[in-house]
Amino acid sequence: MRPRVVALVVAVSLSGCGAGGPAAPRPGAGCVRQATCKILFIGNSLTYVNDLPGVFTQLAKSGGFTVSTGRHVMGGAHLADHVASPDLGGQLVGSTWNVVVLQEQSATPAVDDLRESEMFPAVRTLVERIRERHAEPLLFETWAHEDGWPERDLVGYGAMQTAVNTGYETIGHELGVPIAPVGPAWARELGMPQHPELWSDGDHPTVDGTYLAACVFYATIFHRSPLGLKYSAGLPSTSAVQLQAIAANTAGF
Repeated sequence: MRPRVVALVVAVSLSGCGAGGPAAPRPGAGCVRQATCKILFIGNSLTYVNDLPGVFTQLAKSGGFTVSTGRHVMGGAHLADHVASPDLGGQLVGSTWNVVVLQEQSATPAVDDLRESEMFPAVRTLVERIRERHAEPLLFETWAHEDGWPERDLVGYGAMQTAVNTGYETIGHELGVPIAPVGPAWARELGMPQHPELWSDGDHPTVDGTYLAACVFYATIFHRSPLGLKYSAGLPSTSAVQLQAIAANTAGF
């Protein structure tokens, strides 16, 4: 682990999800009643780099849950691209999913005009389709770019993370869709005196970043703390335990 302190990270990490608006339902209720929890991940490289669905599956197994995952992922894809994909329609209809995870392109949630024109209409459409299949939608609240998005006046990580959180939380409250607070968990981890590197290139995750995301999904979907789970994705035990604890803390355990 290397020492690092990120400016504004405390404010970002405490923003979490659920500030104002009606309370969203708790996801995963169908999972705890099923022998196998079936989860479909919709997104792009933030989901498929390091195989987040696979890491989550192994983490769930170490907690005593059986998980089957599917994925509809395309490099650089926006949720609007998934709306337009006939393959996704077939995937939704072709299986009975308990939870469907929605991950938007990394920058789109951070800017109001892109939220209104691209993200929010796509989320509304996908949530409607998911609920028609009697599955539970779940928003994957992602992390910001390491250097922010200065071209859009989001100078530095903290400013962009706050904006990304706002994008996910706004549409989540509108539709009553729960949120997996991965971005806020990253913010908490980055605020630790020592922490592993979470970005591989300023945008995509390292294995540590993916493992932290998987721990957040575990806590969000199963309503249990990931702290103490044996599966570590090959990380040193000290790193895995710290990431588990951050995920548990962010999820309210």
